[in-house]
Amino acid sequence: MVRKVEKAEYVNDYKIKLIFDDGVSGTVDLKNEIWGEIFEPLKDIHYFKNFHVDTWTIYWDCGADFAPEFLYKMVKEQEGNLVK
Repeated sequence: MVRKVEKAEYVNDYKIKLIFDDGVSGTVDLKNEIWGEIFEPLKDIHYFKNFHVDTWTIYWDCGADFAPEFLYKMVKEQEGNLVK
């Protein structure tokens, strides 16, 4: 089952606190994940901070987004609970 991002809040630097539809929450650091042409605008921290939440995940006006399952896995790995 694919989890959905319910809420997202900018923390600092390239960190965003996420809350998923099953109540799992945590902060992800996306600094090392913003590479490639579509993510280029996100390297500007002011642009990075202006993300939106849609029905599944976070996204930016440039078309960049992160798969919710990728974000969920990042949060779970921080807890020491590996998600397969």
